Amino acid sequence: MKRSVSGKILSEKEKKKSAEKQGAKNNRFLITVNVLGSAGPMRFVVNEEENVKGVIGTALKLYAREKRLPVLGSDVSDFFLYPANAGSEALSLTESIGSSGARNFVLSKIQKQPQMTEARSLIKRKGNGSKLKAWLNKSFSFNVLLSPQKCGGVRGSTDF
Repeated sequence: MKRSVSGKILSEKEKKKSAEKQGAKNNRFLITVNVLGSAGPMRFVVNEEENVKGVIGTALKLYAREKRLPVLGSDVSDFFLYPANAGSEALSLTESIGSSGARNFVLSKIQKQPQMTEARSLIKRKGNGSKLKAWLNKSFSFNVLLSPQKCGGVRGSTDF
């Protein structure tokens, strides 16, 4: 079946209108994410309704794909996303990225405190490093000349 030229034009116009309607629903914009400790920012396009968790996941995938250093990992819950020019409040993982109104963000890893295990606490109590420290101090004579009396000279003299 052949369509007339006017029929083709009408169908193209309908496609454009439906695309415009979808575009109005799904606003996309370019964001910049700086990762603490990394060389430079990452830029990528996100959907306005996408939640922060999804944006962090996208940033981590892009970061790994570009083989950037330091290696961060892939667990989204280990990271905070902050607006770069706003206060120091991290965005909630469930809120949409468009709600912050920002386009520049900072991604930082959550600092986890090492847990004190039983073996670790025993090592801490024993203090095994004190013998090594004493040997190093004795071997390398880390004693710094503090006064001229220790080296047998007269105060103010430059003879050693």
